[in-house]
Amino acid sequence: MSSELEPRPAVAAPRRPVRALTRLAGVTVLAGALVVGASASAVAAPADVRNATAAASTVSDAANRPPRTTHGPCAYTETPEEPAARPVPLPPDPRRTPARGTVRVTLATNHGPIGLTLDRAAAPCTVQSFLHLVGKRFYDRTPCHRLTAYPTLSVLQCGDPSGTGEGGPGYRYGDELPTDLPPAPTDPTGERRVYARGVLAMANAGPDTNGSQFFLVYANSALRPNYTIFGEVDSAGLATLDRIAAGGVAPTPEDPAPVDGAPALPVTIKKAVRSHHHH
Repeated sequence: MSSELEPRPAVAAPRRPVRALTRLAGVTVLAGALVVGASASAVAAPADVRNATAAASTVSDAANRPPRTTHGPCAYTETPEEPAARPVPLPPDPRRTPARGTVRVTLATNHGPIGLTLDRAAAPCTVQSFLHLVGKRFYDRTPCHRLTAYPTLSVLQCGDPSGTGEGGPGYRYGDELPTDLPPAPTDPTGERRVYARGVLAMANAGPDTNGSQFFLVYANSALRPNYTIFGEVDSAGLATLDRIAAGGVAPTPEDPAPVDGAPALPVTIKKAVRSHHHH
């Protein structure tokens, strides 16, 4: 999970050790990073593959041929070293990627709906991939594995069916980074920007490693502008996020009062549904 994130919180997306939250010895200002877990020892194949030999040969075949990449402008590329947490094909990649208008998606969670408005102009390849994953039901019945409650990083991270922070869709694609975010007033270096309450953005494990993990910002956060913003959360969704955040982060034996970890109120996306009425 080594991203060039910040004092360690990370926002994750594909597969890296979920703990890339480095703590900068003794520094209290943890401005987080949103990283995605990435560990080479990724899951080999679906658990229902009973034949270990077959599974091993499948994985080695995938590793021996060059990863497939789509031919359009988005160049979605297989990640054989990080197989999909849930099987899903590469997204469509038409020569003319839709880059205008908005699309509504609702995440039906066990705490209430989280409505999202995706912005094709801001991040056409990201929106196209996200809608592909929604359509393939990749996000249905998946947990939101990470809640942060730092003064400078307040996000709920979702999108990994494995719930570990290391899972992804078996492909990656390039960043579509924001260029107009205001400087974070909490950062004297001027490097971090404000990811405002209501922002929907991709977690990653470094440059151009977007996959399926995303984060929802419930209070203004200070991050380097290294995370693609591709939409926003509606007011009902923010109310749902506030309820989840109010529950805090689940305590662990090592840390009785954590500010980064699994939400104390477990969160499940029961279903992600695209609405076809809004344009």
